[in-house]
Amino acid sequence: MSNEAVVNLYGRIFVHGDIRAVTGLHIGRGKEALEIGGVDNPVVRDPLTNHPYIPGSSLKGKMRSLWEKMTGAKQNFLIGRIKGKEVRIHVCEELEAYRGCPVCPIYGVPGDKGSSNPTRLVVRDVLLSDDEADRLEQQAHTDLPYTEVKWEAAIDRVTSAATPRPMERVPAGTRFEGLEMVFSVYDPADLERFIHVLEAMQLLQDDYLGGLGSRGSGKIVFENLRISVRSRQNYGDEKEWKEIPKATKEKTQVSLVLEEPYRGNLVAWLKDKIRFEPYGA
Repeated sequence: MSNEAVVNLYGRIFVHGDIRAVTGLHIGRGKEALEIGGVDNPVVRDPLTNHPYIPGSSLKGKMRSLWEKMTGAKQNFLIGRIKGKEVRIHVCEELEAYRGCPVCPIYGVPGDKGSSNPTRLVVRDVLLSDDEADRLEQQAHTDLPYTEVKWEAAIDRVTSAATPRPMERVPAGTRFEGLEMVFSVYDPADLERFIHVLEAMQLLQDDYLGGLGSRGSGKIVFENLRISVRSRQNYGDEKEWKEIPKATKEKTQVSLVLEEPYRGNLVAWLKDKIRFEPYGA
């Protein structure tokens, strides 16, 4: 892909909030961590606190995957294999395709493709707060520190024999605090691209995060959301959007923001706060 000579950062949009596990959540750390007598594919944990957490890579990767499916983007780039199956993502190979792509400007292009075009979206790890860890220790009847063990049966397709398998999950109701997504704005089209990030968040709420999703795990919801911006002209002054709606029994904050009038109001507010002018103007 050809490189662009000039990159102008006009501002950044921030999404902060929490993630609540509606059902048990399993984000595995790989077979290399399996201990003798332990559970199959244990959850990823912070090495200092031993708290389970949600890696930003897992969150962003699932959002990208769902958005690629929603937009029908061609899966043309092999990134690896899982259990012998190829894992592919969409990657634009030409600059003109990149400019009109609904995926690559937001989620990025692998570095070995030779592109200097910037990735818009950064997703941080989402951690278990000390208060939530204390609640799990004192109130929840967990099998392991901060997690439960869910027993499943692996069925032999030939003999029909069932082999019990212990799977580790974060219990339903657990809240991960400190969600932070940072969306950099490089051109006016990025304001609508940011709305696509919210749409990917809605897709994720309707799907699942992590493993075992088809068997009940991984339903999550974004809560306590805040949207703010820092503009190029006054980057030290962060402005927060005051109209973000409260969730109802029927609808989450993300789904409400994507409805009118909130969607239109948010785009108008972003256009007012982020000016596409030369630096220092």
